Amino acid sequence: MTQRDNEQLDRVRDVFDDWAVRGRAEGMAKSHTPFVRPAFELLELAPDARYLDIGCGDGYTVRWATQAAPQGRAVGIDLSAEMIALARRMSADLDDVEFHQCAFPEHPLPHAGFDTILSMEVFYYLPDMGAALEETLRLLAPGGRFTCMVDFYGENEASHSWPEDVGVEMTLLDSAGWRGALEDAGFDVADQRRMLVPADEASEPWKATEGSLLTLGRRPE
Repeated sequence: MTQRDNEQLDRVRDVFDDWAVRGRAEGMAKSHTPFVRPAFELLELAPDARYLDIGCGDGYTVRWATQAAPQGRAVGIDLSAEMIALARRMSADLDDVEFHQCAFPEHPLPHAGFDTILSMEVFYYLPDMGAALEETLRLLAPGGRFTCMVDFYGENEASHSWPEDVGVEMTLLDSAGWRGALEDAGFDVADQRRMLVPADEASEPWKATEGSLLTLGRRPE
């Protein structure tokens, strides 16, 4: 990676380390759950599914996977060492989970080692998103599925100030751009939709009107 890429990842790491230390990880998981839970269900994990969350935060979907796939493997990776430490503490009573701190697309995991991969609010932070998507494809077994979810996207104008608000660069793509990015990486895009919450349950108006953008990719057989 270039010096600029490393500096970008350092900034992102600092943000999420700080959020983990200040207790914001749990709130982030809670705010994401209304979008991520139905997306997770779309993956239809088999009892022996091998599941990976890229950017796992406190590990909440990894813990879901242990329930959905009790004979499988559930793994979470995250750039933030503090998030990984928190995920390990919150999952300490589970024997069938593992967490790794790494700067994706660098990782210690086997290619073709997973049937399902989910990522929420991660890929637009990565300096070389195309390379990261290509590596995600390689992590999937043939026929495996990848659910990529983002709240920062072109049609959600309420999100466009986030790079300045957070203080890190982000790649802004619209729905067609996300579909194209997955296709360019080699995925077959099987579905794309907006995940919404009811207006009376939305903590911010955009969550009911624009919602979280889900793009579901499949590795060809």
